[in-house]
Amino acid sequence: MRKEAEKAGARRKFYEVHEATGSPVAAEALRRIVELYAVEATIRGQTADARRTTRRIRSLPLVAAMKTWFEAELHRIPPRGALAEAIRYALTRWTALCCFLDDGRIVLDNNTVERAIRSIALGRKNHLFAGSDGGAERWAVVASLLATAKLNGIEPFAYLRDVLERMSNGHPASLLDNLLPWNWGRLAAAA
Repeated sequence: MRKEAEKAGARRKFYEVHEATGSPVAAEALRRIVELYAVEATIRGQTADARRTTRRIRSLPLVAAMKTWFEAELHRIPPRGALAEAIRYALTRWTALCCFLDDGRIVLDNNTVERAIRSIALGRKNHLFAGSDGGAERWAVVASLLATAKLNGIEPFAYLRDVLERMSNGHPASLLDNLLPWNWGRLAAAA
């Protein structure tokens, strides 16, 4: 996930420079990044192998051209400005930024995850009640299950209520995987 965070961070830095200064170089960086997202939109939902193949054909040339362009622009702009900082940020993390090209399982950024955990991050001071490492780990499990339920289009309270009822009514421990959010919808529909 750290690599995806770096990707979102690299894009965000160019966005901030463009918003603050109207820099045409930052605008061009964003345009090039949008091209990568356009490729991703065409392969969403495909297998990891299909995504990797398409990325190697379509995204790799875009990424290679972007790196060359970054290196050239870095020599043309003031070295101490925010734009140079954004370019250096991207170049020093280039290997991590490009890992999506070789692994179709990797997403271009982590925005979906960031949105899913936003409520947890906003409430982190309220979650200090955990009181111990064990309590914090249990809270992390519950929060992950609820966020995963949301991502799977399941109303979290209904999911949690049903799972707890099933467990208290003797749901077999060997079938706990059936209670995970991505499996629970089929189980609940069959009931």
